Amino acid sequence: SSETAYFSNVCVSFIMFLESLPGVLDVRFAEREPAEKRCLLSWEQKNSCILPEDLRDFYLTTDGFTLTWSAKLENEPVPVGCMVINSVARLRLLAQSNIYSLPSAPTLADLDFEDAFEGSEGHEQPHFDSRSRIFELDSCGGNGRVCLVYKDCTPGDVAQHSEIWFLDRSLYWHFLTSSFTAYYRLMITHLGLPEWQYTFTPYGPSPQAKQWASLYQPLTFRGDRHLDPAGEPFLNKLDPARAFRGKAKPATPKKKPPAQAPASGGTSAKGQGATGRQSMNKR
Repeated sequence: SSETAYFSNVCVSFIMFLESLPGVLDVRFAEREPAEKRCLLSWEQKNSCILPEDLRDFYLTTDGFTLTWSAKLENEPVPVGCMVINSVARLRLLAQSNIYSLPSAPTLADLDFEDAFEGSEGHEQPHFDSRSRIFELDSCGGNGRVCLVYKDCTPGDVAQHSEIWFLDRSLYWHFLTSSFTAYYRLMITHLGLPEWQYTFTPYGPSPQAKQWASLYQPLTFRGDRHLDPAGEPFLNKLDPARAFRGKAKPATPKKKPPAQAPASGGTSAKGQGATGRQSMNKR
């Protein structure tokens, strides 16, 4: 379908764009076979949820997505970007994630919050109980969870409408997009940079993550929008071509030439002139 071709073309173009950026190296994309339709139907029957059409088309293109890239700092590769979308088999309920299965730990329903952050922009937040069905799309390297969320669910009924939300490490929800295609574009736009999802929270990403964003995202990164009331855009004045050069040998400072003493000829000339005037007066 046209949607399937769209995901393929965007992926190829994005890899070429990444490889053209200064300092970027070791771009790795894990190619996967398309998911089988029977696997998608089995997932829907097991979870009583209908996959959104765009996410279904994505899985029919590739069963999951993993792309990583590094940056060269002092001639050494440093892992920076990571973009992940779980395969169908790993698109599991959030409550089944191993991070929440510690002995004697409270359940997610016990940690449900009724108060909402301003970042949700008026969207009704998901719940950890039976009112919502939440599936993990990306574990974000332990910095949170990107989730496919079905809200207003009724036990026994098939859920159809879904949204993409970000669950931060404090277990607060932040709305991202209303469709998977919009989230896919968002992920591409942010280049899979560290903590890019925190751009959509009231507190923003960490200072280190902001530095990566200012370097590799000069056209879309706007600094700390939560602390800058004027909303002035962040201007990137860093030259990436210079930032990723290896260490250069410091230039040897040039020695200053010794200061020259004033020529003695001028003094003797003045003395001779004075002596001549005195002899003229005597005459």
